[in-house]
Amino acid sequence: MLRQTTLAAAAAYTGVGLHSGQEVHMVLKPAPADTGLVFKRMDIDGQPTIKAVAANVTSTLRATTVEENGCKVFTIEHLMSAFHAMQIDNCYIEIDAEEPPVADGSSLAFFKLMQEAGVQELTAERREIVIDRIYRIDDEEQQRFVMVLPYDGFRVSFTSVNPHKLIGIQYENFAVNPETYEKEIAPARTIAYEKEIEALQKMGLGLGGTLESVIVYNDEGWLNPLHYEDELVRHKILDVIGDLRLAGPIRGHVIAVASGHALNTALAKEIQKSLG
Repeated sequence: MLRQTTLAAAAAYTGVGLHSGQEVHMVLKPAPADTGLVFKRMDIDGQPTIKAVAANVTSTLRATTVEENGCKVFTIEHLMSAFHAMQIDNCYIEIDAEEPPVADGSSLAFFKLMQEAGVQELTAERREIVIDRIYRIDDEEQQRFVMVLPYDGFRVSFTSVNPHKLIGIQYENFAVNPETYEKEIAPARTIAYEKEIEALQKMGLGLGGTLESVIVYNDEGWLNPLHYEDELVRHKILDVIGDLRLAGPIRGHVIAVASGHALNTALAKEIQKSLG
């Protein structure tokens, strides 16, 4: 019998939010069985909590937002991705702002933070979501989709389609486990097109992004060195792993073409809804 897990010790990280630009202190704390992954807003009276579940998703504009008890947390996908890969079921995530730190734009800092804290096995049985049929969400207008089908393990196959000549079509396929995730997926960072940045900032987005936390490209090339030639598609895989964790820990094969937060979280909601 697989047992539920939590962190063996508390772990802290301080940084700025990618979109808010606000400094934020985050502490990951062990939690008892059946708690799930729960954000606590330490900056609000009463320290309200927000469960990181698909039903609480309220926005997917450039990031995934969950909202409950009258408050929200956004850009949670990188942190959720690390939880999924590390197979951590229960954790309190204490933050004193509405957005976790961006770190270097990847999930590697969070993954290592969890590694260093250690994983503690609990006595309760782990309830993994074993995919036993095909779930699929389509955006026919944009010719995008994401689906998950039965598979003995957790695998993600992703095709990224970008019209820019520098990027084009990228494809990667990984059986996801902690070792593969740390080496092949976790270091992949958020990517932005230089001409889009000003427009995003006028919308109040990307205010905390720098060349230390975002890979930027323009029509001439990359403004900072890449970790991988196909870093874009690897980051897309990182994101879908995080978004689907909102349904719960999944056993299945995820296949996606040009999917983003909207389709990913719609799939997570569909899976969660089918479980009752």
